[in-house]
Amino acid sequence: MSGFRAFKAQVPIQWSESLYITLVRGLPGTRKLHRRTLEAMGLRRCHRTVLHSNTSSIRGMIQQVKRMVVVETEEMFKARKEAEANHKALRPPLVVSHSSPATGSSNMS
Repeated sequence: MSGFRAFKAQVPIQWSESLYITLVRGLPGTRKLHRRTLEAMGLRRCHRTVLHSNTSSIRGMIQQVKRMVVVETEEMFKARKEAEANHKALRPPLVVSHSSPATGSSNMS
């Protein structure tokens, strides 16, 4: 199960006025019509997210390229970003000290 699908299983889906659309598959090898649709939505690179209002024209464009994009509601997007931030916060920063040890407590003698 992909990360997006696993995340979507955790969040209840509700009606949203805005949709976050993320391109998850590359453009090379796709039909020209699909490339033009993605460009019209503002998706030019993989793993980029754009925000659009939930209208019938946008839903039709999403339907056309549904195998290449992931659509999230506002609540799902915020919850995913919060989960990513929490995951990054679990790792403490790596601190390297390059200072020389004190002369009195040297173990090199």
